[in-house]
Amino acid sequence: MLLYYLIFIAVMSIIAFIMYYVDKERAIDEKRRISEKALLLISVFGGAAGGYLAMNIFRHKTRVWYFNVVNILFIFFDIVIGLLITFYIPYIFY
Repeated sequence: MLLYYLIFIAVMSIIAFIMYYVDKERAIDEKRRISEKALLLISVFGGAAGGYLAMNIFRHKTRVWYFNVVNILFIFFDIVIGLLITFYIPYIFY
């Protein structure tokens, strides 16, 4: 079960990373952007690590305080869920 969770987090983080990159490129080219809601939602639903990494690599949305808060908060949330899956969930089913 933990393996599936880690794969999910990895895939969502890659998607978030790509979305932040695309949004940064569109901002530079002054094209239509990805909404802040979409960027935050992908972070909330498992892509926080990729979103935070992309923010710092591409220097995108780093001045917007709630992007930092959401990404950092949900990185910790993802870690806690992973720990619960590892140490608590197996005991429920046995």
